[in-house]
Amino acid sequence: MNHLKLFTVVSFLLFTIGCNDTKSEQQMLKQAVAIESSDECHLCGMLISNFAGPKGEIAEKRSEQVNKFCSTRDMFAYYLQPENKRNVTQLFVHDMSKMPWDELNDGHFIDAKSAWFVTGSSKKGAMGLTLASFGQKEHADAFKKEFGGQVYSFGEITIDRL
Repeated sequence: MNHLKLFTVVSFLLFTIGCNDTKSEQQMLKQAVAIESSDECHLCGMLISNFAGPKGEIAEKRSEQVNKFCSTRDMFAYYLQPENKRNVTQLFVHDMSKMPWDELNDGHFIDAKSAWFVTGSSKKGAMGLTLASFGQKEHADAFKKEFGGQVYSFGEITIDRL
């Protein structure tokens, strides 16, 4: 009887460890990747480096590749589609308080879910109107004061606001 209990406990532990390893692998964090001169937007196919303004990147469960976008607007247009949203593990955007609007700098990517966004400003991105992204609300407010628009958190961005 003791052997049966021991076998049951060991089997349960091995099963739990095996499940946790798989879960850990699925939850591994990906990093934003450099935007190369030949990279095309995952949504529209335009060359990303040819345009000013903040860019976006999305990591998905079903792919090792990070999808790159020519603008935060295109990134959100892709992300907000229900069939895509459930597969996304991470989103990255440029912190425009650290990156000049006209100079692409991959060293300033931040987690989009903790970022602040300004919509409707006078600044244009690859697809015209875009969402200026910032790591701190104060920086988004300062941008809004200078260029107009409205400030929103990540969770407040909807298709209607795009």
